[in-house]
Amino acid sequence: MDMDNVELIATAGFGLEAVVAREVQNLGYQGVTVENGRVIFRAAPAAICRANLWLRSADRVLLKMGSFQALTFDELFERAKALPWEEWLPANAAFPVQGKSVKSKLFSVPDCQAIVKKAVVEKLKRRYRREWFEENGPRYTIEVALLKDEATVTIDTSGAGLHKRGYRKLAAPAPLKETLAAALVQLSYWRPERLLVDPLCGSGTIPIEAALIGLNIAPGLGREFAAEHWPAVPAALWKEARAAARHAKAHDRELQIEGADADGEVLSLARHHAREAGVEEQVRFHRRPLADFRSRLKYGCIVCNPPYGERLGEEAAVERLYAEMGRVFSRLDTWSVYVLTAHPGFERLYGRRADRKRKLYNGRIECHYHRFLGPRPPRSSA
Repeated sequence: MDMDNVELIATAGFGLEAVVAREVQNLGYQGVTVENGRVIFRAAPAAICRANLWLRSADRVLLKMGSFQALTFDELFERAKALPWEEWLPANAAFPVQGKSVKSKLFSVPDCQAIVKKAVVEKLKRRYRREWFEENGPRYTIEVALLKDEATVTIDTSGAGLHKRGYRKLAAPAPLKETLAAALVQLSYWRPERLLVDPLCGSGTIPIEAALIGLNIAPGLGREFAAEHWPAVPAALWKEARAAARHAKAHDRELQIEGADADGEVLSLARHHAREAGVEEQVRFHRRPLADFRSRLKYGCIVCNPPYGERLGEEAAVERLYAEMGRVFSRLDTWSVYVLTAHPGFERLYGRRADRKRKLYNGRIECHYHRFLGPRPPRSSA
């Protein structure tokens, strides 16, 4: 492995691969390859720091150790042992092994995990000349993923998933992941000079993520990552990447972002989260039922994730809500409206066919992102 040119995998939810690929390219990395659920790119080790700090819609950043065909357990062991573990793992590394197998002859995941663990131990024994490893140091979560007999072996550089920005420590019912909220904003035609409203904002994730985008705040600035404790990624690289991210903030940019909800309790959570994220001055929250939503502005964007009616007894109320959304938003015929929902009859209830739809997953729930596109505003308009 070339330590000056590492191969990284930014994992992505289904349907978000192109969004993550664009984010990777915007960071200046070339040779980007897009596959199902992942975006692969090569870069200097500093990319481990920058990708973790800046990627808004990716789930994790993995260091790819290698990939190879593995038809037998012996083949898996020998090829995993041949990987350069000693270049990354110190003698006190904690290295749990996770695994998955799809359409592969080696279908026993626990056996594959145990074999890769043994292969790493054997390689480290040779490097550090010891028989036992206490594993009380930095964490290196290894994954062996088998797909059609091709094994890909990675180490997780992120630690906690990248949706854990650090600002949302209080729980709300059915929260939208920060990574998906950021993707919804990026899949809209919203720009920082325009008004963005989430009239069903719940605990505020969509408006907060929009504010982070609008102010060019790196979403990972408020947390730490597994690879910050790795000797092979010098602390100076992290220090430099964090300093550059702090310097990149657009402090003086004025944003027009609003969130509204009829539930005052959940709005208090939204305000708390906005304070924790450092965007409380840029996002205005209002306690307001959907029926009262209106605007004097001719152009704007609505981005929302209304309830889906998944629970027993909720469906009728949700269907009434969708019909009300159609009536309320029809007053704003020059606005663009973006709605994520799992309900198969949403367009019928809303009263209009979407101009575009994109299949996405909110956790394990299959959804569609409905995009109702208004006219492009003049350059001078908000």
